[in-house]
Amino acid sequence: MDREIIATDKAPAAVGPYSQAVRVGDFVFTAGQIALDPATGQMVADDIEAQTRQVLTNLSAVLEAAGASLTHVVKTTVFLADIGEFKAMNGVYAEFFPDAPPARSAVQVAALPLGARVEIEAVAIVP
Repeated sequence: MDREIIATDKAPAAVGPYSQAVRVGDFVFTAGQIALDPATGQMVADDIEAQTRQVLTNLSAVLEAAGASLTHVVKTTVFLADIGEFKAMNGVYAEFFPDAPPARSAVQVAALPLGARVEIEAVAIVP
């Protein structure tokens, strides 16, 4: 089965040797997205709500470039710099996944790239 590399300028460019996403058949596997504004390349505000909103906006753009959307996500992994911010992140996350949310794991990590507070990756099915 062939792999298709997914790239869009509507989400931040990769900051290392990886792709924004890879499509294999009907599946899309995204790289983790952090709260970089794709227009400026800068991190958005330092609060968890604003960062979560930007992360999910970036994730949505990558999925759209692959022919999917947030409604097609079957699994996410959320990486938090501080698990104490889980409730605030979860409130914003629920706005993006209001019905039939995907399976999810959420973990605290020692640090995230560029000082991000949250990073989210996803697996989706292309309709």
